[in-house]
Amino acid sequence: MERSKSSPGNNLGRRALITTAAGTTLAAMAPESPAGGASVEVGYIRWTERRPTISLLDKPAEDDGLAGARLATSDNNTTGHFINQQFALSDAPISVGDDPTEAVGKVAASGIVLALIDVPAQQLLAMATPASAKGVTLFNVAAPDDALRQDSCRSNVIHVAPSRAMLADALAQYLVWKKWARWVLAYGSHPEDGLLADAYRRSAKRFGARIVKELPFKDTGGARQTDSGVVQTQQQMPVFTQGLPDYDVLVTADENEVFAGYLPFRTWDARPVVGSAGLRPVSWSPSSESWGGAQLQDRFMRAMHRRMTPLDMQAWTACRMVGEAASRSGSTDPAKIMQYMRSPDFGIAAYKGQELTLRDWDLQLRQPILLDDGRSVVSVSPQPGFLHQVTELDTLGFDRPETRCKL
Repeated sequence: MERSKSSPGNNLGRRALITTAAGTTLAAMAPESPAGGASVEVGYIRWTERRPTISLLDKPAEDDGLAGARLATSDNNTTGHFINQQFALSDAPISVGDDPTEAVGKVAASGIVLALIDVPAQQLLAMATPASAKGVTLFNVAAPDDALRQDSCRSNVIHVAPSRAMLADALAQYLVWKKWARWVLAYGSHPEDGLLADAYRRSAKRFGARIVKELPFKDTGGARQTDSGVVQTQQQMPVFTQGLPDYDVLVTADENEVFAGYLPFRTWDARPVVGSAGLRPVSWSPSSESWGGAQLQDRFMRAMHRRMTPLDMQAWTACRMVGEAASRSGSTDPAKIMQYMRSPDFGIAAYKGQELTLRDWDLQLRQPILLDDGRSVVSVSPQPGFLHQVTELDTLGFDRPETRCKL
């Protein structure tokens, strides 16, 4: 008996049936849309005034920091899609003439009680008290001031940005490990430069280095880039560093980028420059590729069309802390998110080789510090041999016995 021949229409129907069945299976496996899920909105209060830089290559993007928060919000939603949580980011820029307390009021009036804050220390302190009164927790992603983690600490301010003490300790450990223990300390004339110089003095004493000479550099103003700039700096910098006692390394404290960037390859003696130029301690480097860092950098580049900066990474980490605490606690209630974040169980992965956790005595995020030369990561601190009874990360910055913070 002959087998009946199938018509082309029957074949098409069978293929359609198989395709429909496969589509139904994929649809069953796919996560539910987060459109109906519980939402967590995070604010981003950011300072729009940026300092000029010595190098045009270092000029910050207009969305510096904000871009990192946006990427982290996307990452949070990727995870939240599977557990019916969703996250949103609200941008709240402020400038010099704005009242910082009004910025907090506007964020709180929108129902936002978790906010990243990218402002100088003075403005942060002005915001902290009214934020506390409104139940708003601030995530400091920019200000490195040690006073914010010491006498001026606040119970509603989480410090994601590393402190000056942490950055100075990270560099000092490497210099001591290299046996470059004789330092010349060059520092600028701005208040921030003095605070950074104090951090390096503390680090030298803490780890056994010796500052053999200090060089103050007076900022006399003038243009950062001029037609005669190369000629002037080539003449000035050797004279500035002439006649020094024997030393191993020139440590610079120049947060306002007035002079340090002109020192490499222009010093009187052939010595390495570190600190604010040369080898720099940073929370993140665009060249970092270890521990999955290359994948993060690629995702950031595709989304933002530029390289990821330390401020981007600090904002990314703060937003991811919120997302991680929400997923681990199984709640989008900000109170429960913060309760879990402050618990000993909390930790966050941030492409730095180990889990980042919060110090309970000053709410500073523990984290490794990268030592970057502008092209590659030279080393990562804490350095080998610098031991601690709890975690080597607490060898960076103010440890529990040293803190003056009273939360």
